Amino acid sequence: MALFSKKDKSIRISPNRSLRQKQTRDVPEVPDELFAKCPSCKHIIYQKDLGMAKICPSCGYNFRISAQERLALTVDEGTFEELFTGLETIDPLNFPNYDEKLRQVRKATGLDEAVVTGLAKIKGQELALAIMDARFIMASMGTVVGEKITRLFELATKQGLPVVIFTASGGARMQEGIMSLMQMAKISAAVKRHSNAGLFYLTVLTDPTTGGVTASFAMEGDIILAEPQALIGFAGRRVIETTVRQTLPEDFQKAEFLLAHGFVDAIVPRMDLRERIAKLLAFHGGVK
Repeated sequence: MALFSKKDKSIRISPNRSLRQKQTRDVPEVPDELFAKCPSCKHIIYQKDLGMAKICPSCGYNFRISAQERLALTVDEGTFEELFTGLETIDPLNFPNYDEKLRQVRKATGLDEAVVTGLAKIKGQELALAIMDARFIMASMGTVVGEKITRLFELATKQGLPVVIFTASGGARMQEGIMSLMQMAKISAAVKRHSNAGLFYLTVLTDPTTGGVTASFAMEGDIILAEPQALIGFAGRRVIETTVRQTLPEDFQKAEFLLAHGFVDAIVPRMDLRERIAKLLAFHGGVK
């Protein structure tokens, strides 16, 4: 009886095991970058269908894009002059493995920090430009980010230029503690000096713009634009619900919710931003 059971067991299991192994070998590998899942409508999209602007064809959600891609979509070709490169944090807290994390993300993104700053033209309009890139530690605001943006405002004030900033951030960079939080006041002071000089400041809020960036320079623009369905807020949804002990609306902290409540001036689709920015720059003293 024991011999029969052992034989029966081998007959039932061995073919299945072989079949599973054969099936595993026959399944083709699909590259991760071939398809994307829309964070908004949850549809699976063939990457090529997103186009250069990376917009969901089903719901119009604007996917996150790199600083390099943003430059290609926005500024006049060949006009961008990058400034304030090579700055490095002194790691004020000696945070464990922070230096190594910075080295890895610099290699992966090709950026030296979470914001790209420089001078450019958009449809002939001269401006000082900053673009935050969420690939770099979620575009968190450390001392270098604060220094680069502050220097950009100071240069723009000196040269009489408008400033345009594309924001995208998880907020202050925890690895730099209070030094990161101090950048809120530092940049805001530079924004105020720029404003006192009678110069124009435009912010474009992209997904996500949160934390200390929202609590400072992201919401200090003379005009505040946002991309469709961008997440914009200060504290996280669960933190707020726990604090106020209320269930928040489903679209809470989305760009459309903020527009309805007067926190942003307009929601502009990504492919229309270049034209809209050029017009706003011209309205506020640019080259006509």
